[in-house]
Amino acid sequence: MKLRTKTTQKLTFMLVLTLFLLTGISQAKSPADTKYAGRDVKNGGTISGLAKYDGELPQITQTEVTKNREVCGKSKPSEAFLVNSSTRGIENVVVYLKNIKSGKQWNADNDFAMDQKGCVFTPHVLVVPVGREFGILNNDGILHNVHTRSEINAQVNKAQPQFLKRLKLSFAKTEFIKITCDVHNWMQAWIVVADHPYYVLTNPTGKFEMTDIPPGTYELEFWHEKLGHQTTQVEVKAGETISVDRVFK
Repeated sequence: MKLRTKTTQKLTFMLVLTLFLLTGISQAKSPADTKYAGRDVKNGGTISGLAKYDGELPQITQTEVTKNREVCGKSKPSEAFLVNSSTRGIENVVVYLKNIKSGKQWNADNDFAMDQKGCVFTPHVLVVPVGREFGILNNDGILHNVHTRSEINAQVNKAQPQFLKRLKLSFAKTEFIKITCDVHNWMQAWIVVADHPYYVLTNPTGKFEMTDIPPGTYELEFWHEKLGHQTTQVEVKAGETISVDRVFK
């Protein structure tokens, strides 16, 4: 009787253990199932529009240069808040889809890089794919320092002397990351680590265009480093272009 009871307990334990392992495997696979899948998009839709500022035009502030003036100049204007006086469009607004699971693939030929030239990060906002190696360039021929103020990804804080022309970085998780130079305190920009290629920036007039979108309903997000973010729902139809403008106050 005792032998039978022990056998039953052993079988029950093995059954529970098997169910636990299977559940764990299922849960481990679930995040991968939600990752973005790249594919060919035929007859996709387009979203275009304008990010506009409703308010008094911001004054461009100047920061006095205190070192390396022969390379950096005497002063540097802030690039954090740029509004076109004619269109009132806001430059460097990041526009992206929040809930897209599949669509076009990243451009494999794109050499993602941010340069340091004239003691300014160029471009001011760089979109890079998750896990993809990209470069921080130093074309100034002086000492710079690359310091990422990330909260989700591990922070980077590395000196980049004049002989190190390209510093290689990559980030494993999606995040909007501020980057600064500790040597030149006015230098700051943003690296947007994206899990899909449907991220675009507004141009100097505040306009943007996002193409090759599979038909469907999405959440469209507008983000600006000084003005915050706005979200709106959009319906994209095959072969059609919809216009979506947003106003920041």
